Amino acid sequence: MFALLSLLQVHRDWPGDELAGRLEVSPRTVRRDVDRLRELGYRVEALRGPAGGYRLAAGSELPPLLFDDDQAVAIALALAVAPASGADIAESAARALATVRQVMPARLRSRVDAVQAVTATSRTTTDPDVLVAVSEAVHLHEVFRFGYGEDETPHRVEPHAVVARNGRWYLLDWDLDREDWRTHRVDRIAPRMRTRVPFTPRPVPGGDPAAFVSARFKGSAQADVWPCVGSVTMTAADARTITPYLPEDAVVEPLPDERSRVTLGSWSWPGLAGAFAGFAVDFLVEGPDDLRSAVRALSVRLGASTAS
Repeated sequence: MFALLSLLQVHRDWPGDELAGRLEVSPRTVRRDVDRLRELGYRVEALRGPAGGYRLAAGSELPPLLFDDDQAVAIALALAVAPASGADIAESAARALATVRQVMPARLRSRVDAVQAVTATSRTTTDPDVLVAVSEAVHLHEVFRFGYGEDETPHRVEPHAVVARNGRWYLLDWDLDREDWRTHRVDRIAPRMRTRVPFTPRPVPGGDPAAFVSARFKGSAQADVWPCVGSVTMTAADARTITPYLPEDAVVEPLPDERSRVTLGSWSWPGLAGAFAGFAVDFLVEGPDDLRSAVRALSVRLGASTAS
């Protein structure tokens, strides 16, 4: 019966004979299990035709949910780390986890309990109702109106995607007044009355909304790469010292004579020069010339800042 339900959830229309063949049972067994699913509250509709068939329709009430072992564990773990998502659902997730755990068999409960996840709740949380309203506008391809920030500045946009990034939620949209792509933090959005005005989605530059939002945070126009990338050399010992504090996309390469090359990216050359200087170790700039010029300029600025 569980296998039958899984098939019905994947494909809406199934001829009876095909279901019986996939499940390796008789058509009579399929009919019997369909009746059992209906008794549990699932709306399984019969299809007319020479071969007959079945379709799973949405019900007016939530019927009992059936999961295999891996699905049940995945749901429990997702609920356990939900507070770190940035959505203000920590209390609801904890109650849902307690409910799911209570009905789990002992073999699955032990697997979930073995993962002692301690999550840090995001400092900025997003109202679930706002998140749903924004996501609904994206799904419906409907022009979205909202106030933004403390002064609730009015905006009118074509919403294209909701992106979760580092414990915050962002709306990627085409701003109709500015005629450009924008990202807005969902926790700062105050939805206005629905416009019910449809729009045709535009191609997101690069084709990947998450990568496009990440690129914007790096100061890049489209590609998810830093616009300024440079390399320096330092002793291998110093490279090992700073490695724990390097960003994930940094590259450390061993060189002859106990030296190492460290490559970093930044949104600007002065910013990159400051990043290298902030590690408080000696280094020699390899290139490019833009980084070399930025380091010289930073040296002059730092020297001037200490002049009496």
